[in-house]
Amino acid sequence: MSDTLSDTDVLIIGSGAAGLGLALRLPESVRCTIVSKRDLQEGNTLYAQGGISAVLDSADSLESHVADTLNAGAGLCDEAVVRTVVERGPAAIRWLAEQGVAFTQTPPTGDSQFHLTREGGHSHRRVVHAADATGRAVETTLVERVRQRPNVTVLEYHIAVDLTRTGGRGAPRRCTGAYLLDLRRDRVVAAPARCVVLATGGAAKVYLYTSNPDVATGDGIAMAWRAGCRIANMEFIQFHPTCLYHPKAKSFLISEAVRGEGGRLLLPDGTRFMPKFDERAELAPRDIVARAIDHEMKRLGAECVYLDISHKPAAFIEEHFPTILARCLELGFDMRKEPLPVVPAAHYTCGGVKVDRSGETDIPGLFAIGETAYTGLHGANRMASNSLLECLVYSELAAERIVQRLAEPCPLESVPPWDESRVTDSDEEVVVSHNWDELRRFMWDYVGIVRSNKRLARARRRVDLLRREIDEYYGNFRVSNDLLELRNLLEVADLIVQSAQRRRESRGLHYNIDFPETDPNQAQPTVLIPDNYVPSPRG
Repeated sequence: MSDTLSDTDVLIIGSGAAGLGLALRLPESVRCTIVSKRDLQEGNTLYAQGGISAVLDSADSLESHVADTLNAGAGLCDEAVVRTVVERGPAAIRWLAEQGVAFTQTPPTGDSQFHLTREGGHSHRRVVHAADATGRAVETTLVERVRQRPNVTVLEYHIAVDLTRTGGRGAPRRCTGAYLLDLRRDRVVAAPARCVVLATGGAAKVYLYTSNPDVATGDGIAMAWRAGCRIANMEFIQFHPTCLYHPKAKSFLISEAVRGEGGRLLLPDGTRFMPKFDERAELAPRDIVARAIDHEMKRLGAECVYLDISHKPAAFIEEHFPTILARCLELGFDMRKEPLPVVPAAHYTCGGVKVDRSGETDIPGLFAIGETAYTGLHGANRMASNSLLECLVYSELAAERIVQRLAEPCPLESVPPWDESRVTDSDEEVVVSHNWDELRRFMWDYVGIVRSNKRLARARRRVDLLRREIDEYYGNFRVSNDLLELRNLLEVADLIVQSAQRRRESRGLHYNIDFPETDPNQAQPTVLIPDNYVPSPRG
């Protein structure tokens, strides 16, 4: 069954900080529709613990924040983008505070009105936070504000199937909308729009172990690639060093702020090991810490290492990490008295859909913001707490550009109804679940923290085998949530493997034991170009 939704000015696919921030930045005269795969607040933003980096203390400086970001990015950041994001950071924090986000203020740090913490890669305290649940404070506040906006329509429990566009093969192109699967009524609907924004988050669910919620399946990246957009830097997947190691603690992150406030990483025998890997020890950037943990676990055959902050006063831990403490106590760990068992897990997608300085993709009218996008901010490694900052800044930049786009003469294009005339209901759902598991396991084994040419070749062969099976399945059966997510994860896996095979060096988050050194001649982004790519001049 298929029908067409009422047309909208801006179709925002995704409901994290980037998507909600954009909706709130647009004038109330602009009709917006926000699409969410689950409840409106479900997504990576909700689970972000640490905070948002911005220069809010006179002891800090914009130049220092820029330098730290460039250093973490290992030579692949776009410096102009870094400066734009850093310079707009303080205003973005003030905007959030005006929306009602209750950042921790007491005791303040330096001459900032907020308490600031420090995380890996930062040379100063510049991370504003709401205790240890910053993402929840941001997300729930923005959700409340969006629900009050009369110009915003919310579609929960809808997953995007694919984008629609006009033109191609040399003709001018423009994004015209998308097809959405209504999960509650099990039908595909056409959603025409004058502008479409991909704010679907990252793709870390492509790995077996991840800090991300189940919705992080790379939908926006995969759809943009199929529509003809360039994709960049997909080899740079950030593995968070410290996820709680417990069979019932699915995706539970132990914030980097724990290390920022003095937490120490220990081997099973209690020996501290980070100082021998980096002079910054536990405050080194995440790629260094994750590789060090991976190295020690493999050397010792250990199932985990330990993160210890029990040397701090109990009251300090209770004040700074109430959410983490409560969850750990539920699972039988008291971080006030003992170390926590931790392991690395896939956390953040540094690459994504290539966009310009306003978040617009290669297809006019199609934007990508947040973790879905590659802006040039993160380079070969994302510095802690720069991600929510990027979401906020680019939601503002995209809003400014979208207002300009909507002022141009642009008739709304119709979107053809979804055609289900040649498909049937599946009687073999086991194919989807089996392939889902196989994909995530071989990506973890072969394209994880440490890679090799042989491992990447093995992964590529498995991607090719699964693609044939999934394409056949997709062509013959009605779409479902699991099938759409699997199809997108496979696309993302292919992009990650292709990018990793092209980078014949080790840099940032990409470490290949066959090319262990950094090659200065490869100090540029890895850009993949789809077969249906058509360059379009900016209007």
